[in-house]
Amino acid sequence: MSFIEDIYEKLRRHPKRVVFPDGADPRVIQAARKFVDLKLGAPILLGNKDAIRAEAKSLGTDLHHVMVINPESAADLEFFTRNLERLERYRKMNLIHSREIMVKPNYFASMMLQFGQADALVGGAGGYAGSLLRPLLQVIKPLPGTRTVTSCQILITDKTEFGSNGVLFLADCGVIPTPTIEQLSAIAVKAGAAAQLLTGQRARVAMLSFSTKGSARTPETEKMVAATALAQQRAKEEGLDFDIDGELQADAALLPDLAQVKVPGSQVAGRANVLIFPDLNSGNIASKMAQHLSGAQALGQLLLGLSKPAVDLSRATTVDEIVQLSAIAALQAIEYRKLYPVEEEA
Repeated sequence: MSFIEDIYEKLRRHPKRVVFPDGADPRVIQAARKFVDLKLGAPILLGNKDAIRAEAKSLGTDLHHVMVINPESAADLEFFTRNLERLERYRKMNLIHSREIMVKPNYFASMMLQFGQADALVGGAGGYAGSLLRPLLQVIKPLPGTRTVTSCQILITDKTEFGSNGVLFLADCGVIPTPTIEQLSAIAVKAGAAAQLLTGQRARVAMLSFSTKGSARTPETEKMVAATALAQQRAKEEGLDFDIDGELQADAALLPDLAQVKVPGSQVAGRANVLIFPDLNSGNIASKMAQHLSGAQALGQLLLGLSKPAVDLSRATTVDEIVQLSAIAALQAIEYRKLYPVEEEA
Protein backbone atom coordinates (compact mmCIF):
# COMPACT_ATOMS: atom_id res chain seq x y z
CA MET A 1 0.00 0.00 0.00
CA SER A 2 1.37 3.42 -0.96
CA PHE A 3 1.86 6.28 1.50
CA ILE A 4 -1.22 8.15 0.24
CA GLU A 5 -3.41 5.03 0.08
CA ASP A 6 -2.45 4.28 3.69
CA ILE A 7 -3.49 7.83 4.68
CA TYR A 8 -6.84 7.37 2.93
CA GLU A 9 -7.46 4.01 4.58
CA LYS A 10 -6.81 5.39 8.06
CA LEU A 11 -9.00 8.44 7.45
CA ARG A 12 -11.96 6.41 6.21
CA ARG A 13 -12.28 4.96 9.71
CA HIS A 14 -12.62 8.46 11.19
CA PRO A 15 -13.83 10.94 8.49
CA LYS A 16 -13.22 14.62 9.24
CA ARG A 17 -14.46 18.08 8.25
CA VAL A 18 -12.07 20.16 6.14
CA VAL A 19 -12.74 23.83 5.40
CA PHE A 20 -11.55 25.39 2.14
CA PRO A 21 -11.44 29.22 2.11
CA ASP A 22 -10.83 29.21 -1.69
CA GLY A 23 -14.28 27.76 -2.24
CA ALA A 24 -14.87 29.11 -5.75
CA ASP A 25 -11.57 27.84 -7.16
CA PRO A 26 -12.37 25.15 -9.78
CA ARG A 27 -9.60 22.88 -8.43
CA VAL A 28 -10.97 23.14 -4.89
CA ILE A 29 -14.52 22.37 -6.03
CA GLN A 30 -13.36 19.26 -7.86
CA ALA A 31 -11.17 18.24 -4.92
CA ALA A 32 -14.13 18.56 -2.55
CA ARG A 33 -16.13 16.20 -4.77
CA LYS A 34 -13.31 13.66 -4.76
CA PHE A 35 -12.90 14.00 -1.00
CA VAL A 36 -16.55 12.97 -0.57
CA ASP A 37 -16.39 10.20 -3.19
CA LEU A 38 -13.34 8.69 -1.47
CA LYS A 39 -15.33 8.69 1.81
CA LEU A 40 -12.69 10.77 3.57
CA GLY A 41 -15.02 13.25 5.25
CA ALA A 42 -17.10 16.38 4.80
CA PRO A 43 -15.66 19.32 2.81
CA ILE A 44 -16.78 22.88 3.53
CA LEU A 45 -16.43 25.48 0.76
CA LEU A 46 -16.42 29.18 1.66
CA GLY A 47 -17.57 31.90 -0.72
CA ASN A 48 -20.57 33.21 -2.61
CA LYS A 49 -23.00 30.30 -2.88
CA ASP A 50 -24.36 31.26 -6.29
CA ALA A 51 -20.87 31.68 -7.74
CA ILE A 52 -19.67 28.35 -6.33
CA ARG A 53 -22.76 26.50 -7.57
CA ALA A 54 -22.44 28.09 -11.01
CA GLU A 55 -18.76 27.11 -11.21
CA ALA A 56 -19.58 23.56 -10.09
CA LYS A 57 -22.27 23.32 -12.76
CA SER A 58 -19.87 24.49 -15.47
CA LEU A 59 -17.43 21.80 -14.32
CA GLY A 60 -20.14 19.14 -14.28
CA THR A 61 -19.41 18.62 -10.58
CA ASP A 62 -22.09 17.54 -8.13
CA LEU A 63 -22.04 19.35 -4.76
CA HIS A 64 -24.08 16.66 -3.00
CA HIS A 65 -22.68 16.25 0.57
CA VAL A 66 -20.46 19.32 0.06
CA MET A 67 -21.32 22.16 2.44
CA VAL A 68 -21.17 25.72 1.04
CA ILE A 69 -21.05 28.70 3.42
CA ASN A 70 -21.06 32.38 2.54
CA PRO A 71 -19.25 34.21 5.38
CA GLU A 72 -21.22 37.40 4.69
CA SER A 73 -24.53 35.75 5.59
CA ALA A 74 -23.34 33.02 7.95
CA ALA A 75 -25.10 32.55 11.29
CA ASP A 76 -21.74 32.55 13.10
CA LEU A 77 -20.53 35.87 11.65
CA GLU A 78 -21.48 37.93 14.72
CA PHE A 79 -19.94 35.38 17.11
CA PHE A 80 -16.71 35.25 15.11
CA THR A 81 -16.62 39.05 14.84
CA ARG A 82 -16.88 39.46 18.60
CA ASN A 83 -14.06 36.99 19.10
CA LEU A 84 -11.94 38.81 16.54
CA GLU A 85 -12.43 42.04 18.49
CA ARG A 86 -11.12 40.33 21.62
CA LEU A 87 -7.76 39.79 19.95
CA GLU A 88 -5.34 42.45 21.17
CA ARG A 89 -4.50 43.96 17.79
CA TYR A 90 -8.20 44.40 16.90
CA ARG A 91 -9.56 45.77 20.16
CA LYS A 92 -9.55 49.38 18.96
CA MET A 93 -11.51 48.63 15.79
CA ASN A 94 -15.23 49.31 15.59
CA LEU A 95 -17.73 46.63 14.64
CA ILE A 96 -17.94 47.71 10.99
CA HIS A 97 -14.21 47.27 10.40
CA SER A 98 -14.18 43.99 12.30
CA ARG A 99 -16.95 42.64 10.10
CA GLU A 100 -15.01 43.68 6.98
CA ILE A 101 -12.11 41.55 8.17
CA MET A 102 -14.22 38.64 9.37
CA VAL A 103 -16.09 38.10 6.10
CA LYS A 104 -12.77 37.42 4.36
CA PRO A 105 -12.72 33.66 3.76
CA ASN A 106 -9.24 33.10 5.25
CA TYR A 107 -10.27 34.76 8.51
CA PHE A 108 -13.67 33.04 8.63
CA ALA A 109 -12.06 29.65 7.95
CA SER A 110 -9.48 30.26 10.69
CA MET A 111 -12.26 31.03 13.18
CA MET A 112 -14.15 27.89 12.14
CA LEU A 113 -11.02 25.88 12.82
CA GLN A 114 -10.29 27.56 16.15
CA PHE A 115 -13.83 26.99 17.44
CA GLY A 116 -14.12 23.38 16.32
CA GLN A 117 -16.49 23.88 13.40
CA ALA A 118 -13.89 22.29 11.13
CA ASP A 119 -11.17 19.77 11.92
CA ALA A 120 -8.59 21.02 9.42
CA LEU A 121 -8.06 23.95 7.06
CA VAL A 122 -6.66 23.76 3.52
CA GLY A 123 -6.12 27.07 1.73
CA GLY A 124 -3.74 29.26 -0.19
CA ALA A 125 -4.57 28.02 -3.69
CA GLY A 126 -5.69 31.47 -4.80
CA GLY A 127 -3.17 33.80 -3.18
CA TYR A 128 0.22 34.40 -1.66
CA ALA A 129 1.26 32.51 1.45
CA GLY A 130 0.99 35.58 3.68
CA SER A 131 -2.72 35.97 2.94
CA LEU A 132 -3.39 32.63 4.62
CA LEU A 133 -0.64 32.61 7.24
CA ARG A 134 -1.57 35.99 8.70
CA PRO A 135 -5.11 35.06 9.84
CA LEU A 136 -3.98 31.62 10.99
CA LEU A 137 -1.24 33.10 13.17
CA GLN A 138 -3.63 35.72 14.56
CA VAL A 139 -6.61 33.47 15.21
CA ILE A 140 -5.35 29.93 15.89
CA LYS A 141 -3.73 29.34 19.24
CA PRO A 142 -0.17 28.00 19.11
CA LEU A 143 0.64 24.77 20.84
CA PRO A 144 1.51 25.31 24.51
CA GLY A 145 5.18 26.21 24.88
CA THR A 146 5.54 26.82 21.14
CA ARG A 147 7.22 29.94 19.80
CA THR A 148 7.96 28.69 16.31
CA VAL A 149 5.36 28.10 13.61
CA THR A 150 7.00 26.45 10.65
CA SER A 151 6.18 24.29 7.65
CA CYS A 152 6.99 20.88 6.26
CA GLN A 153 6.82 19.55 2.73
CA ILE A 154 6.38 15.90 1.78
CA LEU A 155 8.38 14.62 -1.18
CA ILE A 156 7.21 11.34 -2.72
CA THR A 157 9.53 9.59 -5.16
CA ASP A 158 9.46 6.18 -6.84
CA LYS A 159 13.02 5.61 -5.60
CA THR A 160 12.03 3.59 -2.57
CA GLU A 161 15.62 3.29 -1.33
CA PHE A 162 15.38 6.88 -0.11
CA GLY A 163 13.56 8.02 3.02
CA SER A 164 10.62 5.94 4.21
CA ASN A 165 9.99 3.81 1.10
CA GLY A 166 10.47 6.87 -1.11
CA VAL A 167 8.79 9.39 1.22
CA LEU A 168 10.88 12.31 2.53
CA PHE A 169 9.92 15.23 4.76
CA LEU A 170 11.58 18.57 3.97
CA ALA A 171 11.60 21.57 6.32
CA ASP A 172 11.36 24.51 6.39
CA CYS A 173 10.49 25.20 2.76
CA GLY A 174 7.81 27.84 3.22
CA VAL A 175 7.70 30.00 6.35
CA ILE A 176 10.92 31.13 8.12
CA PRO A 177 13.46 32.80 5.80
CA THR A 178 16.50 32.78 8.10
CA PRO A 179 15.87 30.54 11.11
CA THR A 180 17.88 30.95 14.29
CA ILE A 181 19.48 28.04 16.13
CA GLU A 182 16.43 27.88 18.39
CA GLN A 183 14.07 27.90 15.41
CA LEU A 184 16.09 25.26 13.53
CA SER A 185 15.89 22.96 16.53
CA ALA A 186 12.11 23.48 16.72
CA ILE A 187 11.75 22.83 12.98
CA ALA A 188 13.68 19.57 13.33
CA VAL A 189 11.59 18.31 16.24
CA LYS A 190 8.23 19.28 14.70
CA ALA A 191 9.06 17.83 11.28
CA GLY A 192 10.41 14.64 12.83
CA ALA A 193 7.27 14.18 14.91
CA ALA A 194 5.06 14.75 11.85
CA ALA A 195 7.04 12.26 9.76
CA GLN A 196 6.91 9.60 12.45
CA LEU A 197 3.16 9.93 12.89
CA LEU A 198 2.27 10.02 9.19
CA THR A 199 4.57 7.20 8.02
CA GLY A 200 4.49 5.01 11.12
CA GLN A 201 8.27 4.64 10.78
CA ARG A 202 11.04 5.93 13.01
CA ALA A 203 12.05 9.46 12.08
CA ARG A 204 15.70 9.94 11.14
CA VAL A 205 16.33 13.67 10.98
CA ALA A 206 19.33 15.08 9.09
CA MET A 207 20.45 18.65 9.79
CA LEU A 208 21.83 19.64 6.38
CA SER A 209 24.82 21.79 5.52
CA PHE A 210 27.59 22.02 2.92
CA SER A 211 29.82 20.33 5.49
CA THR A 212 29.78 16.90 7.14
CA LYS A 213 30.96 16.63 10.74
CA GLY A 214 33.44 19.49 10.61
CA SER A 215 34.81 18.99 7.08
CA ALA A 216 34.41 22.78 6.84
CA ARG A 217 34.13 25.22 9.72
CA THR A 218 32.21 28.44 9.17
CA PRO A 219 29.58 30.31 11.19
CA GLU A 220 26.95 28.65 8.98
CA THR A 221 28.13 25.10 9.65
CA GLU A 222 28.61 25.77 13.35
CA LYS A 223 25.03 27.02 13.46
CA MET A 224 23.78 23.64 12.24
CA VAL A 225 25.99 21.84 14.76
CA ALA A 226 24.48 23.88 17.58
CA ALA A 227 20.96 23.40 16.22
CA THR A 228 21.52 19.63 16.11
CA ALA A 229 22.52 19.50 19.77
CA LEU A 230 19.57 21.64 20.81
CA ALA A 231 17.13 19.59 18.72
CA GLN A 232 18.37 16.37 20.33
CA GLN A 233 17.83 17.92 23.75
CA ARG A 234 14.34 19.20 22.87
CA ALA A 235 13.25 15.83 21.47
CA LYS A 236 14.38 14.10 24.65
CA GLU A 237 12.58 16.64 26.85
CA GLU A 238 9.37 16.19 24.85
CA GLY A 239 9.56 12.40 25.09
CA LEU A 240 10.00 11.92 21.34
CA ASP A 241 11.92 8.80 20.37
CA PHE A 242 13.69 9.39 17.06
CA ASP A 243 17.18 10.11 15.73
CA ILE A 244 18.69 13.51 14.89
CA ASP A 245 22.20 14.02 13.49
CA GLY A 246 24.20 16.78 11.85
CA GLU A 247 25.76 18.64 10.35
CA LEU A 248 25.48 16.46 7.23
CA GLN A 249 25.81 17.05 3.52
CA ALA A 250 22.82 15.90 1.50
CA ASP A 251 24.68 12.95 -0.03
CA ALA A 252 25.91 11.81 3.38
CA ALA A 253 22.33 11.98 4.63
CA LEU A 254 20.87 9.96 1.77
CA LEU A 255 23.49 7.53 0.41
CA PRO A 256 24.35 4.52 2.65
CA ASP A 257 27.70 3.69 1.01
CA LEU A 258 28.94 7.27 1.26
CA ALA A 259 27.61 7.56 4.81
CA GLN A 260 29.78 4.62 5.86
CA VAL A 261 32.83 6.53 4.67
CA LYS A 262 31.90 10.00 5.93
CA VAL A 263 29.91 9.23 9.10
CA PRO A 264 30.42 5.62 10.21
CA GLY A 265 28.12 4.60 13.03
CA SER A 266 25.52 7.34 12.51
CA GLN A 267 21.88 6.27 12.97
CA VAL A 268 20.79 8.95 10.48
CA ALA A 269 23.46 9.23 7.78
CA GLY A 270 22.55 7.25 4.67
CA ARG A 271 19.03 6.59 6.02
CA ALA A 272 17.54 10.05 6.60
CA ASN A 273 13.81 10.47 5.98
CA VAL A 274 13.58 14.05 7.30
CA LEU A 275 15.80 16.77 5.83
CA ILE A 276 16.22 20.07 7.70
CA PHE A 277 17.61 22.93 5.61
CA PRO A 278 19.68 25.80 7.02
CA ASP A 279 17.37 28.44 5.52
CA LEU A 280 14.33 29.00 3.35
CA ASN A 281 16.39 29.69 0.23
CA SER A 282 18.07 26.28 0.25
CA GLY A 283 14.93 24.41 1.26
CA ASN A 284 12.63 25.95 -1.31
CA ILE A 285 15.16 25.66 -4.13
CA ALA A 286 15.99 22.04 -3.32
CA SER A 287 12.35 20.96 -3.12
CA LYS A 288 11.44 22.55 -6.46
CA MET A 289 14.52 21.09 -8.18
CA ALA A 290 13.75 17.62 -6.81
CA GLN A 291 10.17 17.92 -7.98
CA HIS A 292 10.84 19.13 -11.51
CA LEU A 293 14.12 17.37 -12.33
CA SER A 294 13.37 13.95 -10.85
CA GLY A 295 9.61 13.84 -11.27
CA ALA A 296 9.04 13.51 -7.54
CA GLN A 297 5.71 14.67 -6.15
CA ALA A 298 5.90 17.53 -3.64
CA LEU A 299 3.01 17.99 -1.19
CA GLY A 300 2.87 20.98 1.12
CA GLN A 301 3.16 23.06 3.03
CA LEU A 302 1.93 21.40 6.23
CA LEU A 303 1.92 24.12 8.89
CA LEU A 304 3.43 22.94 12.19
CA GLY A 305 3.30 24.60 15.58
CA LEU A 306 -0.37 25.61 15.58
CA SER A 307 -2.86 23.85 17.84
CA LYS A 308 -4.98 22.92 14.79
CA PRO A 309 -3.86 21.29 11.52
CA ALA A 310 -3.64 23.53 8.46
CA VAL A 311 -2.12 23.39 4.97
CA ASP A 312 -0.84 26.25 2.83
CA LEU A 313 -1.24 25.16 -0.79
CA SER A 314 0.98 26.15 -3.68
CA ARG A 315 -0.73 28.36 -6.24
CA ALA A 316 0.30 25.72 -8.83
CA THR A 317 -1.41 22.92 -6.90
CA THR A 318 -3.50 20.29 -8.68
CA VAL A 319 -6.84 18.73 -7.80
CA ASP A 320 -5.24 15.46 -6.70
CA GLU A 321 -2.70 17.29 -4.54
CA ILE A 322 -5.48 19.19 -2.78
CA VAL A 323 -7.27 15.90 -2.03
CA GLN A 324 -4.09 14.29 -0.75
CA LEU A 325 -3.10 17.22 1.46
CA SER A 326 -6.64 17.49 2.79
CA ALA A 327 -6.48 13.85 3.81
CA ILE A 328 -3.10 14.35 5.48
CA ALA A 329 -4.34 17.38 7.44
CA ALA A 330 -7.50 15.52 8.44
CA LEU A 331 -5.45 12.56 9.65
CA GLN A 332 -3.37 14.94 11.77
CA ALA A 333 -6.60 16.13 13.36
CA ILE A 334 -7.42 12.58 14.48
CA GLU A 335 -4.23 12.09 16.45
CA TYR A 336 -3.00 15.63 16.99
CA ARG A 337 -2.13 15.03 20.61
CA LYS A 338 0.04 12.10 19.57
CA LEU A 339 1.79 14.32 17.05
CA TYR A 340 2.46 16.91 19.77
CA PRO A 341 2.43 15.31 23.24
CA VAL A 342 1.33 18.28 25.34
CA GLU A 343 -1.03 18.72 28.25
CA GLU A 344 -4.66 19.25 27.38
CA GLU A 345 -5.74 22.87 27.52
CA ALA A 346 -8.10 23.87 30.28
